Order: sequence, then structure tokens, then C-alpha cells
Amino acid sequence: MPCLSVTRSFFFAALLALASAVAVNRAAAQADSYYAGKTLRVLVGLQVGGTADTAVRMFSEFLHRHLAGNPTVLVENMTGAGGNITYNYLAEKAPPDGLTIVYSPYQALAQALGDPSLRARFENFEYLGGLSDTRVAYMRSDAVPGGAKKPADIMRAPNLVVGGYSHTDYESTLSHLSLEVLGVKHKVVVGYRGGSDIFLAMQRGEVQFHMTSIGTYKTRSGTFISSGEGLGIYYLASVGPDGSFERNKFMGEVPAFPDLYAQVHGKPPAGEAWDALNWLTTQTSGLAYTAFAPKGTRADALAALRAGFDAAASDPEFIAKATSTNGVPYTFVDVAHGRAIVRSLAEVSPGVVRSLRESMSVQN
Repeated sequence: MPCLSVTRSFFFAALLALASAVAVNRAAAQADSYYAGKTLRVLVGLQVGGTADTAVRMFSEFLHRHLAGNPTVLVENMTGAGGNITYNYLAEKAPPDGLTIVYSPYQALAQALGDPSLRARFENFEYLGGLSDTRVAYMRSDAVPGGAKKPADIMRAPNLVVGGYSHTDYESTLSHLSLEVLGVKHKVVVGYRGGSDIFLAMQRGEVQFHMTSIGTYKTRSGTFISSGEGLGIYYLASVGPDGSFERNKFMGEVPAFPDLYAQVHGKPPAGEAWDALNWLTTQTSGLAYTAFAPKGTRADALAALRAGFDAAASDPEFIAKATSTNGVPYTFVDVAHGRAIVRSLAEVSPGVVRSLRESMSVQN
């Protein structure tokens, strides 16, 4: 009978050899991958330092680690046409070699309304991954007589002043549509350069209502809410054909829009304006930031990019860093889900488009 110590030594030596072989093969695969020694350009359609730019730059750090071949990942800001210029570039000029991609805010409203500044169509790109967002509505507590104590008190507002960028940006449209469906009288004041400007206007009392991302609501607006000056009213949730929707576990103190509507009206929301709001919620909250490669991108590069996006989004360090910066973790939108949302944009009904156009004409 062989000595136990010798058998054990042989067993561990075999394991060590196997692990070494796996490591060598993995390193060889990395070295032989398409991206080894190359540079990946990631285009962002907004200025440096904004929410989208910060999110993309943070993610790109981890994409570099997880993309086979560990290429240099270079984030470039290509601004213009409200962010649409990056998508036009991807469709018209970027070669399908997998070395240039766009990771930027999803411009669903521009495509649905036929914005002439957007010449590309999203269903013609190769979807890589994306991030979802939850839009949260809040208002000044003194916007209603006697002060608002609970979300349903918004129904007592005489004429809410809503802050926005323009009459055609999706945040202003979401604010207007949701208040219209809820039955709250309001007016939209535009011309603000960004969410921080609107927040300052809220603090000064110039604006009474704003809709922002869940991360911004939890961080920048947090003290304003906790002090009692502001009050969370509702967050938008996409409702399925059967009336079901997923409640956000990070927003327990604020009701979902369908819940608040049912509370004040005694029934679920319905009608063309609601259909338009629900569709736009799916598009802009279900897929807030999107990454695309050009149509026809070579198969090996496309597979590597998608695998890299999945792995980076699942990295515990990325999740922890994003949570620390954003207040809540990002929710990654994989290829199957992202494609479904993009398909919904391509197949948007004429009734929804009509309601969106009517909503914007009312604001104007």
C-alpha cells in the first residue's frame, strides 16, 4: 500500500499542474484575443462631468478589466444635436470592426417622434448592454395650501410649476404626461441647463416639481427631502399588459405611480395619455443608457464585447463603487431585455406617438 503522505503529495501536485495549465491557457486566450493590444473608443453624447459621462467612465474602467485581451478603453465625448450626433456617427462613419462603440443616453423619444437630428435607428445597431433607471417625482412641500404631508396631497396643488430643459426632452415629457394622467393642474417652465439648475430653482422656490433619477433623488436631493422642504410623490414603473409591475425595493417611502393613481382615483390608470406615459416609461426608465456597436460588427468582437459588458456589470467592485456614487446600485440590462425594449421602440403605435405629440403641443 502506498504511503498516504506520498499519495496526498501526488494529488496536490496534480491539482497544481492542472491549475497552472488552466492559467496558461487563459493567458494565451487573452493574448490571442481580437482586442489584445488594441484601443476601444467609447463615445458619449454629453459633456464631461455629467451623470451619463460619470456612469460611462466608471463602467469603462471595469470593461477594460473584463474584456478579453484587456484593450485600452478610451472614453470620448462627442456632443451635439442633443446627444444624437454620436449615434449618427456610429451609423454613418464608424467601421464595424468593434473598435468604436457608443455608450450614451438612449434617445427613444427622438426616434419615436422622427427628430431630424437623429438619422440613425436603434434597431439597426448591435446591442451590447445598458443600464436602467427609475425616475422619481418630488415637489416642494409648500406647493399645496397648508403644506403637503403625504404623496396624495399633490391633488390639492392649485397649479404646480414644473422645471424642465425644453418642451421636447423626455424628463419634461414624463413630468407633464404623468401629472396630466394623474389629473394635477400644472405648467412647465423650461430653459434650465440641467438637473442641478432645476434643483437650485426648487430650493429658491421658483420651481415646485421636478422628476429626476433615483440616484440623484437619493443623493443630491436627499437632504432637501429629509428636512421636510421637499416630499417624494411617486416613481414611474412600467406596467405590463396584465396590469402587473415591479415595485422598486429602494423606494419604499415613495409609492409607484400606478399605486398612487389607484389610491386617489380608486382604479388603475387607463387611456391614450396613460398608454403614452407607460410606453415612454418603459423606454426611458427600462433603458436609460445604452451601448451599441455598428451594424454588422464582426462576430468575434461582438461576442467579446457582450461577454465583457456582462462580466463588468456583475463585478462586485463595480457594484460597490456604483452604489457608493449613485446611492443605489445600477441595474444592468442584458442583450435579450435590451433588444426587446429597442424592438418596442421600432414598433411604437401611432396612438402613442399621437399622444406624445399632443402632450408636447400642450406644453408649448
